[in-house]
Amino acid sequence: MNMWSKCRYLAISCRRVQHFQRATYKSAVCTDFSKPLEIIDDGKTFDPSSLGQNEVSVAVKACGVNFSDIMQCKGTYQVVNHPPFVPGVEFAGEVLAVGDKVKRLKKKDRVFGLVKSGSFCQHCVMPEHTVLRTFPDSVSYEVAAASIVSYGTSLMALTRKARLQEGETLFVTGAAGSTGLAAVEIGSKLLKAKVIGSCGGQNKADIVKSKGASHVIDYNTEDVRGRLKELTNGKGPDVVFDTVGGDLFLECLKSLAHEGRILTIGYTSGKIPNIPANYLLIKSVSAIGLYWGDYGTKNSPVFSESIDRCVDGLVSGDFSPHVGAVLPLSEINKAFDMISKRQNIGKVVVTMD
Repeated sequence: MNMWSKCRYLAISCRRVQHFQRATYKSAVCTDFSKPLEIIDDGKTFDPSSLGQNEVSVAVKACGVNFSDIMQCKGTYQVVNHPPFVPGVEFAGEVLAVGDKVKRLKKKDRVFGLVKSGSFCQHCVMPEHTVLRTFPDSVSYEVAAASIVSYGTSLMALTRKARLQEGETLFVTGAAGSTGLAAVEIGSKLLKAKVIGSCGGQNKADIVKSKGASHVIDYNTEDVRGRLKELTNGKGPDVVFDTVGGDLFLECLKSLAHEGRILTIGYTSGKIPNIPANYLLIKSVSAIGLYWGDYGTKNSPVFSESIDRCVDGLVSGDFSPHVGAVLPLSEINKAFDMISKRQNIGKVVVTMD
């Protein structure tokens, strides 16, 4: 398939898979689940007169990279996009033009938002409701692009699902990742819980402590279950926020306090654990799943509330996403590799070349 045919096929695919968004200019494209992303320049120029009445044209400045993006590009995510497609869900940028019926936004507004897929590109056209909120000059594009998924997920998980209470003990696995750091910050500063984190290495531990963790367990050198027992005086944590899965999930399940709650958020270890029901029975504990993105269609008011709280915290300065690495779009595969190998601290962000 030549470049022109590939770009034309890409445009058709984008309209089919993510009908609300059109990707133009330079994009990172998943052409095959078994191959690295390709950077494709379709050579198009944007014509403002082509905008629909309720559409907004955005020059994308930065995009947050999530583990779910990597899973989508491997065909292992809950929702499968079929190649070729442009991955990416969270973005920040500048409004270039608006349709005749757009009232909330105007040209040159700094905006950030979510899409189902397709943010890893230089230019997007989407309905006004897709763009979530404007943000002030005091917040960088990189920080804005790093906030929505991590903080929205953590807020919903800890408040709606686990109902974490002031004074309870929260244990966060993968605490140096973007979602883990958000959970540490929300648990300690917003919900006033005692937070224990786990990660690998002193550099990561220092960042986790800076977000509010009272203790950090190094899973490279320490026995997680033994340290949890020691740090909680034998009781165990009331809530576990787990993004790792695998054997660590089962160790955390066994460590829970009576009537404890364990949240399964993701599986960065690559292993999905099987939950033995007898452990739930013995201590009257609960295992709770959260697929945050699915609330966008299944319960949009709850989804919007989590995003609003995230945005308010970001704009007020109560939340401070940690951007650990910023790479150009041309190095998107390096960004994926960093996250896959768990080399990142906080969020990895790509900016448009």
